[in-house]
Amino acid sequence: MRQITDLVDQSIQITTHCFVVTADNRYILVCGFWDKSFRVYSSETGKLTQIIFGHWDVVTCLARSESYIGGDCYIVSGSRDATLLLWYWSGRHHIIGDNPNHAPRAVLTGHDQEVVCVSVCAELGIVISGAKEGPCLVHTITGDLLRALEGPDNYQCPRLISVSSEGHCIIYYERGRFCNFSINGKLLAQMEVNDSTRAILLSSDGHNLVTGGDNGVVEVWQACDFRQLYIYPGCDAGIRAMDLSHDQRTLITGMASGSIVAFNIDFNRWHYEHQNRY
Repeated sequence: MRQITDLVDQSIQITTHCFVVTADNRYILVCGFWDKSFRVYSSETGKLTQIIFGHWDVVTCLARSESYIGGDCYIVSGSRDATLLLWYWSGRHHIIGDNPNHAPRAVLTGHDQEVVCVSVCAELGIVISGAKEGPCLVHTITGDLLRALEGPDNYQCPRLISVSSEGHCIIYYERGRFCNFSINGKLLAQMEVNDSTRAILLSSDGHNLVTGGDNGVVEVWQACDFRQLYIYPGCDAGIRAMDLSHDQRTLITGMASGSIVAFNIDFNRWHYEHQNRY
């Protein structure tokens, strides 16, 4: 058993946004520390390998882009200081930073409250972020603010964001509310579910959305219009985190009880059955 024993700030609620795993699974990035840093740990040994400073307040969320050949990728950190910093992860050297002083590539501004969720897509060259309240913002990876994603009136508190390389952006707001925006800011679909959602995932092709929350039920939706494709039998605890295997055939969920549950998943079958049904 290997543990990360460094204490996080007591005012931070630990969620999936506080952790990022590199593409080769060898390093874990963690935020939420009182000294305004985020840190890199070896997943093999649990040892601290790097501490990164840059924000003026506690770092509240992290995200990484898809990886290039060699494992290089972008890392975005969001903070209570209402800014986001874009960093470069070197897959060759296993560190943040491709310059001697390990400075961020860009500073993203525009929020006026604590940043709580972020997603980055290197293929499209964009970062989408949400603060405690207000619209989500779309930035380029060079730091330019492109637009705000405005949901309906009662969709004010974004909590989870996932963006596909096709340019679809799924945002989960408090109280079971979802929106699907195009990259140009157009609202394509919206829905409300009777669950406090804690984790969302888009399939690699961006066509399917997987959700899980306090009800302990994994649901699969058609991402473009939120049509339901499949519901798994309920688990005996709430879902706190989810991830898909590289071949998109196994879904792993972390439960509130501390257990980990694996599901077989078949997006193609459900999509085919759904097309035939309607």
